[in-house]
Amino acid sequence: MSLLPEAIQVLQRGWLSSNNIMLLGRHDTAIIDTGYVSHAPQTLALVRQVLHGRHLDQILNTHLHSDHCGGNAMLQAHFGCRTAIPVAEADKVRHWDEDALSFKATGQRCDRFTFDATVSPGDVLRLADMAWQALAAPGHDPHALIFYCPEAKVLISADALWENGFGVIFPELDGQSGFAEARATLDLIAGLDVAVVIPGHGAPFTDVAGALARARSRLDYLAADPLRNAQNALKVLLKFLLLERQRIALADVPVLLTAMPVFAAANNHYLKQPPDALGRWAVQQLVRAAAARVEGEYLLNV
Repeated sequence: MSLLPEAIQVLQRGWLSSNNIMLLGRHDTAIIDTGYVSHAPQTLALVRQVLHGRHLDQILNTHLHSDHCGGNAMLQAHFGCRTAIPVAEADKVRHWDEDALSFKATGQRCDRFTFDATVSPGDVLRLADMAWQALAAPGHDPHALIFYCPEAKVLISADALWENGFGVIFPELDGQSGFAEARATLDLIAGLDVAVVIPGHGAPFTDVAGALARARSRLDYLAADPLRNAQNALKVLLKFLLLERQRIALADVPVLLTAMPVFAAANNHYLKQPPDALGRWAVQQLVRAAAARVEGEYLLNV
């Protein structure tokens, strides 16, 4: 028996691409989050398969990290669909401000896309013949949204809550507040009547209380020493590059890391180590976690 109404189809992806949530109404269709740009052709193929000849009417993004909006441009080009983004990101996208958008800061890519509408916290959207509340979910990203359907008791939580944790608390890397906001978002979710959570990564799950408990424990651990959040971000950013490229020369790791403004900020505030030392540390951590292996002069994805 499916956890979700038939009108909600989840295309579960890996960690390079976010999950894609297809909302299939009687008279309209939508997708929430579109994956990473290098997976865009695969995203298009998957979406077309789910649509069974129908037209995609709308794209919505929970937030504008590259793994959640990298398929926007290709889907727009193919379907000519409308696109709605979080209201706080409008000017950045309108002017394609690569310094303000997160792609350049994290050493990631995203093809330029446009938008037709914005979504604000408190908005109610009609998707798949159901009413969805857009709720502010700062922490991982200060402008992120989550979508909650009281009727179906379904929460699309993006990177605010996974079955085992949540996304990197990026604002803290630059010395800004993020832990308190993440905690408030978890409290918000705890106050909702949720039967099923569709996370940004991983399978949908029903043990909401357990996930919240694990997330709060993780958040307490990171907030007790912000260096831990910075070290986690360093590992995540390197792993993301490795997922995309599959193979990176060991000599290039420090260069790739120092090219990321978000890494430079984290190093300035918390890590305070030479790039070569941090590169070696990050490689060792990925190898220890069996997330990568070293072969000769290269770091290979596992």
